[in-house]
Amino acid sequence: MSRRVHRVHEVPGYLLHSTAWKETSLIVQAFTREHGTVALVAKGAKRSQSVLRPALSIFQPVLLSWSGSHDIKTLIRVESAGIRPMAGKAWMSAWYMNELLLRLLPREDAHETLFEAYDDALRQLAQGGAAAGALRRFEWILLTETGYGLEGTPPDFEDPAQAAALRAPLRERIDFLLAGRPLNTRKVLMALQRV
Repeated sequence: MSRRVHRVHEVPGYLLHSTAWKETSLIVQAFTREHGTVALVAKGAKRSQSVLRPALSIFQPVLLSWSGSHDIKTLIRVESAGIRPMAGKAWMSAWYMNELLLRLLPREDAHETLFEAYDDALRQLAQGGAAAGALRRFEWILLTETGYGLEGTPPDFEDPAQAAALRAPLRERIDFLLAGRPLNTRKVLMALQRV
């Protein structure tokens, strides 16, 4: 019995993580508006002349095209959909969001509202805005979208006092969901604070 090949064209998304695969390829984890998190093999992406390589940048909006019917699809094309340069502390905040998405979302489960929150948070971080409000809003929506949200109406995430008050309850819920598997970004931040 053959499986039907599924083709997807120019879906808005972000690259969350990549790892080397074989000699010239990468396995890329992406987060898309319509398909959630997906695993893609970028064949030949490690070669200097690869057409995929220039657009495989983490934290940058891209348009992704892929095909396949298995757990890992084949990346056919990736195009830049803009450039959002980040610096300093914004990098750690963005890595933190990526790690949460990779750990807490099931594969290929679309969350359009969460995608918009991620996109908004990256935009604020790239513009040098305060990370606290953007991160609390992202965490709130992530927990709500996955069925583990806090009760009540969403607070004003732009109010520094309300964002600060949310930090502990949101982190407590996230730690519960991670069940003793601490985030790598949190380990790095703790190590940097000791230096």
